[in-house]
Amino acid sequence: MNVSRNHTIQPEPVRVIACGMIAREVLAIREQFGLDHLQLICLPAEYHHYPDKIAPSVDQAIQKAKAEGITNIFIGYADCGTGGLLDRVCEKHGVERIAGPHCFSFYAGNDLFAAQWDDDMTSFFMTDFLARHFDAFMVKPLGLDRHPELRDIYFGNYKKMVYMAQTDNPELSVKAEKAAEFLGLAYERRLTGYGDLVPALKAAAGH
Repeated sequence: MNVSRNHTIQPEPVRVIACGMIAREVLAIREQFGLDHLQLICLPAEYHHYPDKIAPSVDQAIQKAKAEGITNIFIGYADCGTGGLLDRVCEKHGVERIAGPHCFSFYAGNDLFAAQWDDDMTSFFMTDFLARHFDAFMVKPLGLDRHPELRDIYFGNYKKMVYMAQTDNPELSVKAEKAAEFLGLAYERRLTGYGDLVPALKAAAGH
């Protein structure tokens, strides 16, 4: 702990190295619970499409944080398709990450997501981030704007889109429903809130 001139105890800073896809949510939780000592550093959201880049990039970010004198570090990623490689990086540096296989799981709550998996295994999951950036993050990178025939190749095995809403935002709900229609999928909305991200960040912050 640091003690300022007025003797107020200030918590040690905690560096949160997170996926850019959850930046808005991390900042919202920090503000909601007054966790001002959380320092957010984001890696590119596009790594969602390139999970092989996550573990080495997190490794570099941890090394940079330590070089800056930061001793409290938390990783704002689930496994996210790294096949355990991110866990090896965390073990190497003695840091923790958000539990779960991916953000869809920890937003729903990892236990609930696992319990519902038999029913959801043919679902395509949407978050606030993906609803907000559907064209830029999904349509264009997958070439669906240029080659609409690819839609059924990519999404033909899905039966529905499940929009896991972090916020009760009517505008995003409309965007998510339109995205489901674009993909030819049935639509379901679940207001999850921030799920397990809240206790994970509060624990990392020492609350």
